[in-house]
Amino acid sequence: MEDRWLYDEERRERAGCAMHTILVDRHAVRVAGIAERGIEPTAREAHENGVEEVIYVNADGNEFGFGNSPG
Repeated sequence: MEDRWLYDEERRERAGCAMHTILVDRHAVRVAGIAERGIEPTAREAHENGVEEVIYVNADGNEFGFGNSPG
């Protein structure tokens, strides 16, 4: 992958609960592989810049998302 993206957002109201989003190539393949292991996303979001994101949340409220690389 030529470009790499990391999105980091400070949310003081959620201190102690992390949120991570990683933009990846072959987004659909990665999400399908996760589903094969029995893990389904908590939410799916479509952003204005063309990024489609799936979000997983664990029991502690930590969010981890995968999005497709824009462009």
